Amino acid sequence: MLRTRWLVRAPLWVFRARLGFLLGGRLLMLEHRGRKSGEWRQVVLEVVAHPTATRYVVVAGFGERAQWLRNVRADPRVRVSAGTRHRRSGRAVELERSEADAVLATYSVEHPAAWRQLSDTMAHGLGTDLATLPVVALDL
Repeated sequence: MLRTRWLVRAPLWVFRARLGFLLGGRLLMLEHRGRKSGEWRQVVLEVVAHPTATRYVVVAGFGERAQWLRNVRADPRVRVSAGTRHRRSGRAVELERSEADAVLATYSVEHPAAWRQLSDTMAHGLGTDLATLPVVALDL
């Protein structure tokens, strides 16, 4: 399912229409600049933590292959749409492994069903190890 492009990109239209709040607080739209083109790109990601009003934490589910991750490493300036917030400027900061592990451990306890599904998808479907997934904080 994660490899079906139109299905994965469908929530973009919801956020573009400023209706992201309809998807609940577990998703956000991240806008980032392409590292080669310099053009704005968009991706919808699951929020794994929202520790403060101005910080969202997301995981690169495709690991090092995630294009959005590669792009924010090259240029950490981003825009975030979440809930009723639309295109708020921010900065992406990759978390240290110990902090990333703590975030993932908390997520696994707070959302056990989603964690089981994510674990299965990552391990069997994509061949990715959850213990090495990059975790990124988006500070607005």
